[in-house]
Amino acid sequence: MLDLKAARLLPDAEVEDAEDLALLEARDLLFARLLQYRAYKQVAGLFVELEAGAARRFPRSVALEERFAVLLPEVLLGVDPAAFAELAASVFRPKPPPTVGVDHLHAPQVSVAEQAALLAERLATLGSATFAALTADCAGPLEVVARFLAVLDLFRNAAVELEQPEAFGELTVRWTP
Repeated sequence: MLDLKAARLLPDAEVEDAEDLALLEARDLLFARLLQYRAYKQVAGLFVELEAGAARRFPRSVALEERFAVLLPEVLLGVDPAAFAELAASVFRPKPPPTVGVDHLHAPQVSVAEQAALLAERLATLGSATFAALTADCAGPLEVVARFLAVLDLFRNAAVELEQPEAFGELTVRWTP
């Protein structure tokens, strides 16, 4: 038996008895045929069940009797003929081609130097202000970024002092003439 198993597992192994190998191959072939037979039998049983279920259903081959036809409820669509016509016309009306806006691609340029001059003028009159107050009139995020860069430029040139008592707190900008 070990010889037969080794012959089946190892491709170069030799079996002492060729007759035993032939019996083993015949057994494998028979087993494969039994599995096929079982699968066909299960499918045949499924077809029998489907056929039996279909035999219990009969389609109606005559028209609805007149006495029952008058009992059918009237179909209510919830729209009047004019609204239904408008709906049908809107389906056949050509759709406008899709448009893609490109105005967001070319954002207006904001000059840091101009923002620095504006901040210097404001801080010269106010003395000190919070960054939120200095950016309250900004039209968009680009202006806010430009003003922040202008504050940093003014700080580098020692034109302003920055005070922020706590992390993520309010930033106060103080003019130093």
